[in-house]
Parts: sequence; structure tokens; C-alpha cells
Amino acid sequence: MQEIRIRWLLLGALFSSIGMSFIWPLTTIYLHNRLGTSLTEVGIILLFYSLANVVGSVLGGRLFDRLNPYHLTIAGVCMSLVTFGTLVVTHGWPAYPIALVFLGFASGWTLTMVNSLATTIHSRDGRYIFNMLYFAENLGIVLGTAMVGFVYTTSITLLFGIAFGLFVGFLIVAIVCYKVPAVVNRKVVTRAKTTVHIALPNRRIMATFFISLVIIWTMYEQWASNLSVYMTGMGIPMKEYSLLWTLNAALIVVFQAGLNWLANYVSNLYVQVYAGIFFVALSFITLIFAKDYLHFVIAMVILTMGEATAFPAIPALVNDLTPTVVKGKYQGMANAWASVGKALGPLFGGLVIDHASYTVLFVVAAAANLIVLVLTGVVVTGNQRRVETYR
Repeated sequence: MQEIRIRWLLLGALFSSIGMSFIWPLTTIYLHNRLGTSLTEVGIILLFYSLANVVGSVLGGRLFDRLNPYHLTIAGVCMSLVTFGTLVVTHGWPAYPIALVFLGFASGWTLTMVNSLATTIHSRDGRYIFNMLYFAENLGIVLGTAMVGFVYTTSITLLFGIAFGLFVGFLIVAIVCYKVPAVVNRKVVTRAKTTVHIALPNRRIMATFFISLVIIWTMYEQWASNLSVYMTGMGIPMKEYSLLWTLNAALIVVFQAGLNWLANYVSNLYVQVYAGIFFVALSFITLIFAKDYLHFVIAMVILTMGEATAFPAIPALVNDLTPTVVKGKYQGMANAWASVGKALGPLFGGLVIDHASYTVLFVVAAAANLIVLVLTGVVVTGNQRRVETYR
């Protein structure tokens, strides 16, 4: 049965990633500096964006198994296309925050569709396909964040126009290249509900991971939301803030290559989680003392080391701790709890900044990650010997 060629799936993911990378780096600074909203209000808007993203992901995943994935993918791309087209015409208040919610829903929907379409490709190894998708998405972030600061200072209308053009390209690719038998003739598979026993030590460790993901992502989101205002307030141009995310995406690729090499010598994934959480905490400690751009670059390098180390290790460990029949369920829970942290992050940071200061925020973020590190170590140490491992 004819399948989607992987290069077209990667191209669609790349277009989507670049387009959405035009949104999240500038949202906080655009709403706060140009539209005059408080950081708390920005946090609430980003909360709705994240919640819409979660709803789009969950709903899209469920409908993928019930309806024609080709039509669902086209619908998601069209929603982003229409929203960016609206932003080209009007991007003031309340048009921008309303459009942001629609983009959150469409982004979650489309990403779910792209990942789900990848499961219809059986001619290549699944690990290779998803690794390539991850690479394409990070390449999109590199290109998008490298451009957004420069285009933003030129014209916000031009920025949304370029994003509109990218989704036109995505739509053309999807219409022409995704209508293949493996997608449009895909059969719905039903499975009877099964009660599965998971050992208590396994459940304790996974519950700790899920709680940790909420806290880590809540703090991590300060980088993607409130830090832009902090840096520009110190006289650092917006384009230099956006370049930090270019550096982040590029280093993720480099660090992951190093981790793949290191895996030949260090097999204990728990150590990788500990190291990752420590580096995330250390990045916030560095921010406390950052007064110039070089220190922000150093802090971003440290943050990226933590992100690239901890974030891939947690789902890998959840995979080892769950039997085959419920792996999807628990991987979904890991994604869901991470999304909760992403949703709460901007609002939490805005409240702390409005009632205290950025320095207090950085101290709280560092302390929270260190507490997570200690609690994770205690729970894992107390239960690791009695876990049941599944491969």
C-alpha cells in the first residue's frame, strides 16, 4: 500500500515549526510592550493558548482513529492559515489574544496529525522516522527564531504574512502528497479494555516523574515568556533574545548526538534525569547574577544541557516501567502533565513578577527544581530495586 514519503512529512513539519516559531518568542513582549497588557494578563492569555493546544492535541488524536486523517490534516492546516491571514489584517486588542487561542488549538491538532501520520509509514524504522521529525521541528525552530527578531523590528504585519505563506506551502504539500492509500484507506483498530497490574514501585516513580514534569515545565516556561521583557528592559534588543532560542535549538541537536554517544558508557537513565534537573536549576541560579548578554548566553547553554538530558530520558523511563498494552496511555499522561506545566508557567511567572521581582522568580525557580531533584532521587532510590522493567 502506497505510503506518505517521509520527505514530504518532514517538509510539512518544518513549515509548521517555522511558522509557529514566529509566535511564542514575541507573544509576551508584543502583548506587554505594544498592547499594554500586564504580565499577569499575558500569563492568563498564554494559559488559554496552552489549554487550547492540549484540547487540540487530545481531540485530534481521538478523531484520527475515527475519521479520514487526510481531511483532518487539511482542516488543521487551514485553521492556522485562516488565523494567520486574519492577523495580517488585524493584530491589535482583542484580535491578537483571540487569534492566539485558535493558533494554540490548531498547533496541537496539526502536530498530533503529523505524528500520527508518521505511524502509517511502515517502510522505514519508526525510531528513524520520529528522530527525523524531531530534527525537522528543531530545524524549524532554529530558522524561525533566527528570523523573528529581525522581522519583528521591521514589521509585525510582515511577520504574520511570512507565517501565512509558510502555511500555504504546508497546505499545498498536504493536499498533493498526503492523499495516499495508507492514509485515506486506513482501518480503524478497536481494542477491548484490559485491566493491567503495574507494580507499586513503578507507579510511585512514574507519579513522581509526572509531578516533576509539571514543576520543571512551569519554571522552564519563564524562559519562553517573561524573560523577553526582562532582557529588553535591560536594553538588550529583541533580536538578541530570539537568538538565544536559535542557540537552544542548535545545541539540542549537538547535545543529543553527545548523549547518544554517552549512552554506550552510561546505561542508567535515572542519572540522566538527575543531571538534567540539576542543569535546569543551575540555569536559573545563573540568571540571578546575569547583567549582560554573555551571562544570558551561558545560562541558555546550561538550560539546554538540562533540557536535552532530562526531557528525553523521562518518557524513555516511563516506557521501561509500563507493559506493552498501556505504554500509549502512560506516554500520553507524560505529555499531558508536561502541558499542564507549560500552561501554568506564564501565569505563575507573571504573578511572582507583579507582586515581587524577577530576582525572586529566578530564586523560586532554582529552589523548586532543586527540591524536585532531591524528591526524585529519594523516591527512585527507595523503589528502584523493586521495579518491574519492561522492554
